Amino acid sequence: MGARQRHIEELAASLRAELIERRRTAAAAAARSQPDLADEVMALVAERAALLGEEDREALAARIVRDTIGLGPLEDLLADPLVEEVMVNGPDRVYVERAGRIEPTSVSFADEDELRNAVERILSPLGRRIDELSPMVDARLADGSRVNVVIPPLSIDGPVLSIRRFGARRPGPEELVELGTLSRSQRDLLEASVGGRRSVLISGGTGSGKTTLLNAISSFIATGERVVTIEDAAELRLLQPHVVRLESRPASVEGRGEVTIRDLLRNALRMRPDRIVLGEVRGAEALDLVTALNTGHDGALSTVHANSPADALARIETLALMAGVGLPHEVIAEQARRGLDLVVQIERRADGSRRVAEIAEVG
Repeated sequence: MGARQRHIEELAASLRAELIERRRTAAAAAARSQPDLADEVMALVAERAALLGEEDREALAARIVRDTIGLGPLEDLLADPLVEEVMVNGPDRVYVERAGRIEPTSVSFADEDELRNAVERILSPLGRRIDELSPMVDARLADGSRVNVVIPPLSIDGPVLSIRRFGARRPGPEELVELGTLSRSQRDLLEASVGGRRSVLISGGTGSGKTTLLNAISSFIATGERVVTIEDAAELRLLQPHVVRLESRPASVEGRGEVTIRDLLRNALRMRPDRIVLGEVRGAEALDLVTALNTGHDGALSTVHANSPADALARIETLALMAGVGLPHEVIAEQARRGLDLVVQIERRADGSRRVAEIAEVG
């Protein structure tokens, strides 16, 4: 970094600190409108950095505004429509995922304090907090993106931030065919299966495109049906007119108020659903799903983390046993195989592309 750039970086840090001190707290700064803040910053820059050229002063002011009410260095990354995920492994190690591939970036934070300030600006509007008593947070941003934060002492090398982005527009079945994720015959089979009220489980690894595929095939549900979606963090964007969206809630700092996926699934069965779309099966709610599939609630759609269709069924059975109701494994296995009709295995290739590797019929 050259002397000039270092001087501008030091000015930015100094002026931002002075701006926050003037407003007493960063929360007060966030409550003000950006135009008001921009005028105040320009006046401050003109006063403290008069020797800089006009272009440098404007760039410095924009940087201070970004770092005060935005997400600092991450703003440019999140403005890139090709970025699927942003991963911050400490102040000076920032990675992004584009087209299924993870790559390092030149973006960095000045120090851990700047990174922590960015985290606070993300969580504050969501009503969430992170501290030593609650050092992990999983939340949903206003645009539907998922954010996960882990701080010391759980993360050894400083705060760790992950933002998985979900655009306002999701690819439909035809676009997945064009991208090579689905073949034409697979697309037609899934249309016939979903339209025929067969229960479909999408299986795959992390980042393989399970939610994207689930969202796409949900378009095959008839528009006259009442659909209830249940998710940890609301990511699905169904196009049907009659959709009820439910989202789980973690416990408060005092340990109260938790609403689990299992609670929501049980309640959804009382809401007269034609279809249940469960974002992901990851716990004891597997038993309630299997029970629902065998008691008239057919045509459900869901996802699970597994490496093959056989593994997916085994995982559903294992998760159902976690409910601890004392049913023999053989009974749960039989119920799972009677309730589920298709398992769709999706995978991410070495080049980052996603592909449906197999559609298995449950026997």
